[in-house]
Amino acid sequence: MNSLRSFKFYLKLTKRLYSNNSLPSDLSLDYSKVLNHFQAPIRFAAAYGSGVLKQASYDEKNQPMVDFIFGVTHPSHWHSLNLRQNPSHYSSIKHLGAGAVSFLQEKIGAGIYYNPYCNIEGVKIKYGVVSIEDLQADLNEWRSFYLAGRLQKPVKIFRNDARIKLAIRVNLYNSLTVALFSLPAEFSEEDLFLVLAGLSYKGDFRMSFAENPRKVYNIVSKQLDEFRTLYKPIIEQHPLVSYVTSETLHQDQTLKLRTNCLLKLPKSFLNKLKERFGKIYSNNLDRFEGNEMLLLDAISNLSETELKKLIHSSLVDVTWFPTLTQSIKGVITAGPIRTFTYITEKLAKAKK
Repeated sequence: MNSLRSFKFYLKLTKRLYSNNSLPSDLSLDYSKVLNHFQAPIRFAAAYGSGVLKQASYDEKNQPMVDFIFGVTHPSHWHSLNLRQNPSHYSSIKHLGAGAVSFLQEKIGAGIYYNPYCNIEGVKIKYGVVSIEDLQADLNEWRSFYLAGRLQKPVKIFRNDARIKLAIRVNLYNSLTVALFSLPAEFSEEDLFLVLAGLSYKGDFRMSFAENPRKVYNIVSKQLDEFRTLYKPIIEQHPLVSYVTSETLHQDQTLKLRTNCLLKLPKSFLNKLKERFGKIYSNNLDRFEGNEMLLLDAISNLSETELKKLIHSSLVDVTWFPTLTQSIKGVITAGPIRTFTYITEKLAKAKK
């Protein structure tokens, strides 16, 4: 019954939002050259991070590396073609062949394989290769929240895929729902965007030593218009929230409505939410046995502070292991020299 209800909900969301792709996009000459450089077929391409969108505290004279996500159909075939064309992009793992590369990509970490510090047509890039299926699954189901977290913030999409286009919209909707459960009844647009931008960093161990502690603020403060463009259509369709003024929002506190919104969240996250609730309130679990709606009502009815902590802990439960293993994998896929360079640059940014 719940699956049917979710299907109908997303079908309705598709009809309302599919034709309106409000994601910021750009197709500048340099980026066109970058994509056209690759002979292996790329079905989805997006650039993200400080290399394409402004962030506070960054020196614009020193252009940072541009981060790309490439969605491909068959990773092993894609890497086989790319290894012939661009062998210098890979670490020594290339000597084991495309099969080993695609195995590392799909079986370890968050399902993405990065090649950093690649100079293409005068642009320094880092590109991550992910299968379309894995990208769609993380956007819809939050298996690791690694890719979904990157695509819940403003990005620049240069090549789109119909399935990913829809999955991004669903991801934005779910991200908005989770953010709302971390906010009071009334809040500003900036408050909302700060929460949204911070979701993907929950559980990321790098935030404790290799990232600027003001990173979330630095992103939002320079990208308010981009966040507004991205999320305003989603806000206007969401049953929980509405604009009071052009920059102030109010969310409905009706228990049934909030519980129904919780029920539509990705199952992996919802399960973590219920598990975490069970650990915190273990003395009071018997009355919820066999009644999911009663349990979700209890979660929805928590105080703002309690619910914010529960959301935070549940996101950490989803993200920490994929983030950790992806970072360990990065040492292998980038090689020791590029890894050292990357860490050094990250630590330098963290001090700004």
